[in-house]
Amino acid sequence: MYLEKFFGATPSPHPCKDCGSDDRLDFEVRMAFQPIVDARDRSIFGYEALVRTEDGGSAAEVIARVTPAQLYRFDQTCRVKAIETAARLGLQQRLSINFFPNAVYEPATCIRLTLTAAQMFGFPTDKLIFETAESEQIRDHAHLTRIFRDYRSRGFLTAIDDFGAGYAGLNLLADFQPDVLKLDIALIRGIDSDPVRTAIARGIVQIARDIGCTVLAEGVETADEYRCLRELGVPLFQGYLFGRPHLEALATVPDALWQQLEGPPGA
Repeated sequence: MYLEKFFGATPSPHPCKDCGSDDRLDFEVRMAFQPIVDARDRSIFGYEALVRTEDGGSAAEVIARVTPAQLYRFDQTCRVKAIETAARLGLQQRLSINFFPNAVYEPATCIRLTLTAAQMFGFPTDKLIFETAESEQIRDHAHLTRIFRDYRSRGFLTAIDDFGAGYAGLNLLADFQPDVLKLDIALIRGIDSDPVRTAIARGIVQIARDIGCTVLAEGVETADEYRCLRELGVPLFQGYLFGRPHLEALATVPDALWQQLEGPPGA
């Protein structure tokens, strides 16, 4: 398996004393990358690494195969695979990695493999962003806060995913203010024609501005959604409008799209 060079031929003893079961994965994973753009200067802010099956199948297909006993190993595998693939592709921007809070037992211990991988593959740790996995139900906000604070102390950027979806709400934001706040896709969809969604997003943007977070709108698919969110002051965007995830490749955003959305630079 891919991580034998890190874990050794046998997984015991466990990476930390509280990890419990650490079953090997019986499948391989690959990584796809989706661009995150900064509308303020029309640049690529970074790429989110998204897990895929060995033949390119969806993240849902992968996660459906992960047993509770494999969660720690899966989380660590995805981190290393994302860093290794990004380095191999020559990624120069930020790399956003999803992590599973319920798989992190002790932040300082569980981050060691990530640091080792970054050093081995020559990827700068100050370009790493850690965001909560969108499929994860955050059971313990205090635990997630401890993880985020540890990661921030190491120079990583942090992001709360799916903000407004229920698990990532105002109570979590009151305890920890991430670098990036990702608006839930359900709030984004059709926002240009929905005054209620627009009002909610406007409030979140203002809160984020007041507490020092940068808002990212994910799942943006139409020019009208983009323009509405841009008028509200959202600077970062991710979604099919700007590029689908590409398997082991870094998509670029054509200048023609920016001109279609906003006109020539300086207009």
